[in-house]
Amino acid sequence: MTRKFLVFQHSPWEGPGKFLREAALVNNVELEVIRTWEEKIPPLAPYDCLLVLGGGPNVDQEEKFPFLVEEKRAIRKSLADNRPYLGFCLGHQLLAEALGAQVGRNHKSSIGFVTGYLTHSGHNHPAFAGLPDCFPIFKWHAQTVKEPLPGHLRILATSIDCQVEAFSVIDRPHIMGVQFDNHSASSAEVEAWLDNDEKWLASLQDQAIDRNKILTTAARNRSQIKCEFEIFFTNFLKIIDNV
Repeated sequence: MTRKFLVFQHSPWEGPGKFLREAALVNNVELEVIRTWEEKIPPLAPYDCLLVLGGGPNVDQEEKFPFLVEEKRAIRKSLADNRPYLGFCLGHQLLAEALGAQVGRNHKSSIGFVTGYLTHSGHNHPAFAGLPDCFPIFKWHAQTVKEPLPGHLRILATSIDCQVEAFSVIDRPHIMGVQFDNHSASSAEVEAWLDNDEKWLASLQDQAIDRNKILTTAARNRSQIKCEFEIFFTNFLKIIDNV
């Protein structure tokens, strides 16, 4: 059975990552990518899941990025239809806002690799079945989902850089967001992100970016992140098969 995912992309260079594309291929998932800044969002009915990627906009920047208005409308419609949703980075933040959470500046910019830790709720969430309680995560953000979360949401993972690294909806495990971008953590992609976001990285006031350290860590973590992402994605597909 082929599953069809509608994918929202927000910048020319930040599409579905290598590990996501490979996991989708292995699991017979078709990724239909919409470049939301230049393409019309199609009707959602034919799709088994809405997958929303990261990108440069902040969730409150509709004036600067007017395509966010229609995208937010589509996300709310998808949630009202109880369609499975998986968000990465900005996609995680857009989901949180649609569900009533606050999004704003993190206590620090989080760039590169840190260790993520499953919470009690995360340990019991089926998307993380078979995964370790701590694992490397690839970070690329300065905004975050703020605590406290609304009562119907649960934090699934956290880190020293960011309190809400992943969350889901109580009794709706097929709707979830993750702040990290492990789907794009291959060495070549990490290098491309460093190149394409050079201006933004240079503007960060709270840290200097150590390019060589990030690339060395990417190479060291590659096999583990690839394997763990495939498990995570396969688990997510099992969840949505039961919706």
